[in-house]
Amino acid sequence: MKAKLSTDGGARGNPGPAAFGYVLEADDGTVLAAHGERIGVATNNVAEYRALVAGLEKALELGVGEVDVVSDSELLVKQMRGEYKVKNEALRALSVAAARLGRDLERVSYRAVRREHNELADRLVNEALDAADA
Repeated sequence: MKAKLSTDGGARGNPGPAAFGYVLEADDGTVLAAHGERIGVATNNVAEYRALVAGLEKALELGVGEVDVVSDSELLVKQMRGEYKVKNEALRALSVAAARLGRDLERVSYRAVRREHNELADRLVNEALDAADA
């Protein structure tokens, strides 16, 4: 089975209160899983990577073989493609975890999109952060 994994992470302040969100969709657009979660104080980039790791874990759990990762984080996409080195220690551990999960899948691709093309994952991040503020 193939699926699209849309991921997003955000922090209010950098670092600050942070959350991530992901949406896993089958080829026909059926939402297989959607999740948003507050992760405490973190940077935007850590939140982006946490979304990727959680989304890849869910894809494996659901038996998805091929995953097209879509993110509005150009840094994450270029690092996971190997175009940029991962210099930050916190991001390195998360990128290694994501790469390890990716090796358990048949195929993983990474694509950067503009934020407006990543609406649902972005909304899940903001809902998780807003719920914590309430």
